Amino acid sequence: MTLSIKPTLKKSLSGLHLWGIAVGLVISGEYFGWSYGWDQAGTLGFLVTTILIAVMYTTFIFSFTELTTAIPHAGGPFAYSYRAFGPLGGFLAGFATLIEFVFAPPAISLAIGAYLNVQFPGLDPKLAAVGAYVVFMALNIAGVTIAATFELLVTVLAIAELLVFMGVVSPGFSFTNFVANGWSGESGFSFGSLSGIFAAIPFAIWFFLAIEGAAMAAEETKDPRTTVPKAYIAGILTLVFLAFGTMIFAGGVGDWKALSNINDPLPQAMKVVVGESSGWLHMLVWIGLFGLIASFHGIIMGYSRQIFALARAGFLPAVFSTVHPSRKTPHWAILAGGVIGIAAIFSDSFISIGGLPLTANIVTMSVFGAIVMYIMSMAALFRLRQSEPALDRPFRAPFYPVFPAIALAMAVVALITMIYFNPMVFGLFVGLMAAGWLFYRFTAHLRAAAPGDGLLSVGGIETIAQTEARSLVD
Repeated sequence: MTLSIKPTLKKSLSGLHLWGIAVGLVISGEYFGWSYGWDQAGTLGFLVTTILIAVMYTTFIFSFTELTTAIPHAGGPFAYSYRAFGPLGGFLAGFATLIEFVFAPPAISLAIGAYLNVQFPGLDPKLAAVGAYVVFMALNIAGVTIAATFELLVTVLAIAELLVFMGVVSPGFSFTNFVANGWSGESGFSFGSLSGIFAAIPFAIWFFLAIEGAAMAAEETKDPRTTVPKAYIAGILTLVFLAFGTMIFAGGVGDWKALSNINDPLPQAMKVVVGESSGWLHMLVWIGLFGLIASFHGIIMGYSRQIFALARAGFLPAVFSTVHPSRKTPHWAILAGGVIGIAAIFSDSFISIGGLPLTANIVTMSVFGAIVMYIMSMAALFRLRQSEPALDRPFRAPFYPVFPAIALAMAVVALITMIYFNPMVFGLFVGLMAAGWLFYRFTAHLRAAAPGDGLLSVGGIETIAQTEARSLVD
């Protein structure tokens, strides 16, 4: 059988670029989204939730890095699960990751609209969100080096702005404000407080969601064996510090309940301290947009690589694996994810369910995809340690098997509790996965035509169809 040529992406990213992508993918989570967790758990309850989720993410990233360096593939989790469990495992991880990365941008774009609405009250936030899609899809199509350099710049500015926020509001911070009615349910800790801690899990995950997306840039990174571990470890440490600092300082400036159900908690928190006409407030709105833009731009890069990798492997139509002839970027994949995201922005009656705002439900949908992918990735790590002990692993998960076991167990607990508290959103998630499965089930011809891929197969290059046939026999 003659193998077709595998479409490839240009290797041009440095370790600093990758750190910028890892942090930039996530940093919008410090600017909005997390405060919905206060509505569920109170400040103290959500602090407990965030500590637990920070432990999950730290152990996960140290374990996930082993997979990223051993299999530097644009499909990221799709590639790891495919290699560990075959096509079905690849499907589950790949489509879950796709849901995570396609549904995160519309939530962020709505926050961009909300921030702009602070400056321009007459501006429709949804139209601003659509405008953000148009601008940053174009930037991603322009070229990966341009896109990654821009991502690094806005990430650094967003980090600086969060530090400025903490400094400006610190004179108005009071720990008494932060702990006032800090547990959900009855006054003081109760069973209702415990329930709130679990209900707030999706919003604590939003602090760190999508850091794993840097794995999808590994195929475009120079020397991923050394740059990926440094970028990931520095990235998770940066984000843990910013998450706790932002949350604690915002919660201590006044009545935190006023910030618990809105898309722009930081400008509103600063307004309490410095007043509505302060230059600090306007600076936060404008520079704070860089945090949202960093994540929005970076996740567009992430979803496009996931669509590209799935299409290249025959799990989506082949057109989405097309690379622009001069820019060498997956332009059709970038546009496809944008169409879905823009549709989600205007889907209030479809996604705004369960009594929560549209943004909160989009966040929850994205988190469902992330949690399923985390479970599949950690399971793949354990499987590959057994099935391929000789696989070249430039970075090995520390404290194995403890770290990946902690990440896996906590992800399973998070999934169970999220299903309990968000059954309707989970139903939509299952529906999307089922639609993906039907497409997969009846498109074997796409995988038959897919090129060989040595990173997906064990012991050499074979076609996707050959791997699929072998897995059925096994």
